[in-house]
Amino acid sequence: MPGKVVAVLVNQGQDVKKGEPLVIMEAMKMEHTIAAPHDGLVEEVLYAVGDQVADGAPLLAFKAAA
Repeated sequence: MPGKVVAVLVNQGQDVKKGEPLVIMEAMKMEHTIAAPHDGLVEEVLYAVGDQVADGAPLLAFKAAA
């Protein structure tokens, strides 16, 4: 859903575990925590705090662990 980035909790190059919070978005006057779908590596963070995000836009580039 479209919304605004409230917090980015990871950095480029960071390893993350499944379920770890990555980004907090504000949409429809509610905060939504976006978590890692599986273990992996954050290749690139595509938005900064305060950025508006369109519906369906990727928030970061994520590479699954092998």
